[in-house]
Amino acid sequence: MKAKAAVLFEVGQRLEIHEVEVGAPQPGEVLIRMAAAGICHTDLHVMTGHAKAPLPAVLGHEGAGVVADIGAAVTTVTPGDHVIPLWRLSCGVCEYCSDGRPALCAEGMQVRATGCLLDGTTRLTLRGGAIKHFCGVSSFAEYAVVPERAVLRIPDDLPLDRAALLGCAVVSGVGAVVNAARVRPGSSVAVFGTGGVGLNVVQGAALAGAGMIVAVDRVPQKLEWARRFGATHAVDARHGDPVAEIRALTGGRGVNYAFEVIGEPAVMRQAYDVLAKRGVCVVLGVTPPTAEVSVPALSLVFEERVLTGSIYGAGAPRVEIPKLIQLYRAGKLLLDELLTRRYPFARINEAYAALERGEVARSVVTF
Repeated sequence: MKAKAAVLFEVGQRLEIHEVEVGAPQPGEVLIRMAAAGICHTDLHVMTGHAKAPLPAVLGHEGAGVVADIGAAVTTVTPGDHVIPLWRLSCGVCEYCSDGRPALCAEGMQVRATGCLLDGTTRLTLRGGAIKHFCGVSSFAEYAVVPERAVLRIPDDLPLDRAALLGCAVVSGVGAVVNAARVRPGSSVAVFGTGGVGLNVVQGAALAGAGMIVAVDRVPQKLEWARRFGATHAVDARHGDPVAEIRALTGGRGVNYAFEVIGEPAVMRQAYDVLAKRGVCVVLGVTPPTAEVSVPALSLVFEERVLTGSIYGAGAPRVEIPKLIQLYRAGKLLLDELLTRRYPFARINEAYAALERGEVARSVVTF
């Protein structure tokens, strides 16, 4: 079938909307009619070359839609079901999947690195030439073919524009707090970067019962949003030294947990430097492949600090997203407030321009 899709042909270019050919789902695959797709920095990183992906490709990894068709042997969803695509495919049986860390599964890494589905081919073509998938999802299209194991059924009454945010921003941010850092009630937290994912780190820390939550950003509006999501203090990184300011707020002790949600080694070092003894620094930000961060080695030994990372919430999205839906329905998880703007699909480049200017917490394009 034919479908409009946003294609990235080369690094440094903007997305171009073309009518592509979407192949029928093969055995074990699902065709999704996308309803909404999230505007995330990860896709922007690919556009700018900050992160690498096979091109040309249909980008987009955060979204929600309705099952339009299924391939042979698909048993977990049927046409008409509302679903979220999971952007890190997992096999379900390897050591990482068995240990509740499916984002580390080799199958997901293969799909991400090759831009192809598991059989080594794509379901997307333009003028006879193959177009790559992004993260096995490619949600910047009216239709997407996704492996069944990367599809999560959701309740039909959950608004799809809100549901889309659960598939990346929310589960990544809240999950980093709960699974990677394991924030304790009454503890102190610093969050460097309060965009779409960072705000969910903030609200994850609030849900975990943190006593002090310090938001750090260079955009005043984002700091205001952070307070709404549960931050108790805000540090404007444009003025002064965030490390010194956070140290002062904690009486020189430092915080128990720090999160870097930008992807800048210098900021990662700042996040590490605000830690108290036995503090944990969690990096969520995406850097270029060659980027490195250094920390004083003795602080790892004499102060027992920890520097670690988190991908896709450091847990099992298939298990955790339904719990997040329950929290949303109970009024404890802010989704409506997270969705700052909706754009028609044709204005996707405008949506990214607004993201670059820091005007939105999270936005979506709708089909």
